[in-house]
Amino acid sequence: MAQQAPGRIGPPFTRESAIKKVRMAEDGWNTRDPQRVSLAYTVDSRWRNRSEFVNGRDEIVAFLTRKWSRELDYRLIKELWAFDGARIAVRFAYECHDANGQWWRSYGNENWEFDENGLMLRRHASINDLAIKEEERLYHWPLGRRPDDHPGLSDLGL
Repeated sequence: MAQQAPGRIGPPFTRESAIKKVRMAEDGWNTRDPQRVSLAYTVDSRWRNRSEFVNGRDEIVAFLTRKWSRELDYRLIKELWAFDGARIAVRFAYECHDANGQWWRSYGNENWEFDENGLMLRRHASINDLAIKEEERLYHWPLGRRPDDHPGLSDLGL
């Protein structure tokens, strides 16, 4: 097995390491920094995100740049669903608003596959969007990392 970089978690996953990997992904995406987020993926990573297919880090950076230019005040929570060997399944929900001020809660599931160094080779995301009123928002932490004491998806009934 290849030597993993410090701070990197790779397969085979245990329940504990899979939960940590999911939180690391959540924390990364909550930075809304496309370049930083892209480093969690292999240089030739392949995604299916809704109906869009993304290949490699350059396309990941372009995709995330477009995403976060439209999805304003983005806040995300991920939760482990299942794991086995080099694969993890998560469910997630995020809240954001568009340029017109309409708030959205987007729900989804992702299937991930990792290389031996803990970089994501494949990401398959299925996502549904729900328009919500601002007073229906559940995510109120300051932009960035979700505080450790903030409820997760199950705690929020999502």
